Amino acid sequence: MGRIVARGLGKKFRVYRRARDQLLEWMSRGGKTLHRAEWALRDIEFEVSDGESVGIIGMNGAGKSTLLRILSGTTLASEGSFEVHGRVAALLELGLGIHPEFDGWQNAALACRLLGVDEAEISKILPWVQEFSELGEHMNQPVRTYSTGMQVRLAFSAATAVRPDVLMVDEALSVGDAYFQHKSMSRIRAFRAEGTTLLFVTHDPGAVKSLCDRALLLEGGRLVLDDAPDTVFDYYNARIAQREKDAEIEQHKDAEGRSTTRSGSREAELVSVVVDDEAGQPARLFRVGAPATIRCRLKLNGAMECPTVGFVIRDRLGADVFGSNTFHLDVESHAGSDGDTFEAEFRTVMHLGPGTYSLSVALHREHAHVDSNYDWWDRAVLLEVVPGERAAFTGVAALPIEAVVRRRPAEG
Repeated sequence: MGRIVARGLGKKFRVYRRARDQLLEWMSRGGKTLHRAEWALRDIEFEVSDGESVGIIGMNGAGKSTLLRILSGTTLASEGSFEVHGRVAALLELGLGIHPEFDGWQNAALACRLLGVDEAEISKILPWVQEFSELGEHMNQPVRTYSTGMQVRLAFSAATAVRPDVLMVDEALSVGDAYFQHKSMSRIRAFRAEGTTLLFVTHDPGAVKSLCDRALLLEGGRLVLDDAPDTVFDYYNARIAQREKDAEIEQHKDAEGRSTTRSGSREAELVSVVVDDEAGQPARLFRVGAPATIRCRLKLNGAMECPTVGFVIRDRLGADVFGSNTFHLDVESHAGSDGDTFEAEFRTVMHLGPGTYSLSVALHREHAHVDSNYDWWDRAVLLEVVPGERAAFTGVAALPIEAVVRRRPAEG
C-alpha cells in the first residue's frame, strides 16, 4: 500500500525585488514580468517501495522540506507528477496543521479526521494521544500557550495515533526534548517493523543509518545521489568538507564491490593505512578485547605543519562506533617540507562486539575534517571482530562488567 513514485518533480517560486511588484505584475494582466524564477526543486525522480524506509539529506536550502510538502499535498508542484499510495501521516515544520486557538483535544481530533479516522474511533484514540504525549491537563488549554516542545509532542502523538501506510517526518522532532525524541523514534521503529513506508528528512546520520534502507542526497534542488545511507553520508561529508576549488571527490568500488569515497585538496595525502595485531603484523580479523594498532602513513605535498590525523570506526550499518584524532589527543605537531612523510600510530584495544567494521581515516587542519580537508579516505580498511574468551554479550561495545546476585531473606 505505502508506495511513493516521483517523476520529474519541480517547484518554482517567484521572487520579487519589491513587495509592490507582485501587485503591479498582477494588475498588468501578463503585460509585465517583475519577478525572477527560482527553482527549489528540479527533475526529481525516485521510487519508494511498500515498507521501505528512505532518508532525505542535504544542506539547508537543498529542497528537502519542499519535496516533503509536495508529496504530502501541502504544496503544489510546478512540474512533474507523483503518486502516494495509502494513508499518509505527515509531521512537517512545527505548527503546520495545528490551530493555535484550538485546545489539544480539538487539534488531535482534527488530525485524526485528516487521516480519515471516523468519529467513533477518534473518541477511543484521544485518550491514547494524551497518554503518549504526556501533556496531561495541558490538553485542555489552547495550543498558543504551549511551548515548542509541547507542540511537537501533540503533533507527533496525533499524527501517529493510527499506524499510517506512509509516514513523512521532517526535522520537527529535533526541537523536542531528548526523552520524547527517543520515545518518538521507538514508535517510528515499531511502525517500520509493521510495514509502514517511511520518508525521513534529517541532518542526523545516526537516525538515517539506523532507520533507513536508502538515502537520497539533494543539492541545489536536484537529486545527486541515491544509495545506501553510509555511502550517501560519506559523499555528503566530503561535499561539506570541500572548501577549496581544487578539492576533488572521487567515488569508486573497493575489492568487495562496495562504494568508497576519497576526497580532499591533497595538500597532504594518505599513502597507506594498516591495522596491526598484537604481534605487529597487519591483520583484518581480531578477537574481542585484542590489542590493535592503527598505522597511517602520510606525505606532505608542500611545506606545512603535519596535519591532524583522525579515524572513525563504523559498524556494518555505517553507524559511528568510535573516532578520535591527534588534535583531540594532544599529539605534538611537527613542521615538514614538500615530500616529507610521517607515520601516525594509534594504539587501542578492540573492545567491540563481534561483527564487521570499517575504518575511515582523514587528514585535516585542527579539530575536524570540515576545516581544510586534505584527504578523507572512506573505508580504508575493513575489519572483522570475532568472539574471544569472554562471556557472550550483545551490542557493539564490549564493556568491562561483573555481576553479583545476592539472596535477601524474606522479611517477617
